[in-house]
Amino acid sequence: MENGLYHTGQFARKASVSRRTLRYYDAVGVLSPSHYSDSGYRLYTDKDLRTLQCVLALKFLGFSLEEVKQYLGRGPVQFTKALAQQKAMLLDRKRQIDTILKAIAHTESLLTTGQPGWEAIVGVIEGIQMEQKQNWVDKYFEPEQVQMLDKLNRDSYSEEAREKLKQRGPWTEADQERASQQWAHVYSESDRLAAAGADPAGEEGQAVARLKSDLLMSFTQGDPQITEGLKKFWENMRALPADQQPLAKVMPPISPEGSAFLEQAMAIYKERSISNSSEDW
Repeated sequence: MENGLYHTGQFARKASVSRRTLRYYDAVGVLSPSHYSDSGYRLYTDKDLRTLQCVLALKFLGFSLEEVKQYLGRGPVQFTKALAQQKAMLLDRKRQIDTILKAIAHTESLLTTGQPGWEAIVGVIEGIQMEQKQNWVDKYFEPEQVQMLDKLNRDSYSEEAREKLKQRGPWTEADQERASQQWAHVYSESDRLAAAGADPAGEEGQAVARLKSDLLMSFTQGDPQITEGLKKFWENMRALPADQQPLAKVMPPISPEGSAFLEQAMAIYKERSISNSSEDW
């Protein structure tokens, strides 16, 4: 330690983390050292240590590094909301585990009565999955809206794409709550930047565009069939009268100005991504 500054090894020992972890956190923008030596070595401070402790605490609570980046520096109100959402997600995961244990118990009871075929076992599991899915869906949607969602999915996604989505498991209430919060952030930021007259090509505009791009990628996972299906889904949804759009209750609103801003930011982001990819070649 020199004049209140820690070299990487000293800081790693003090924080009980590895040097590799510190280098990784620096690379992804979660925690960068406050100073560098004349020779280019990282130098950390006690303030960096407090930040790192916050990072480790958030990681322990189950937040991803991307979420940690969002919540560092936010006020206690926003963090309280984040904790409530994380708790809801973990409770939902607990319910999923309970559901799996229920399926195992049912399967064990089948096995004690003989040697049932795989079709019977799969039928038990699918029945439990549908029951789990319907429990939370009924909280948000009327029967007519559920039917409309099913129709939109059939009309938008190919059979192959629907099968790929099905293999991921059921879309849970926690999935929907997390998605709603993430999109709410994208839309509220777009509205704020549009109202402030910000440049869609600027740093903040491109940060929002990058977040939207990341959200879309997390759902499509780069699969062209799912990507095309998602595009058609929203086209078909927006073609419906506003009072018949089934996702209106769970998706956050965005103003026309915010929507136009986000569209411009996304166009610039995609153009830059293509340009950067070309340069790599």
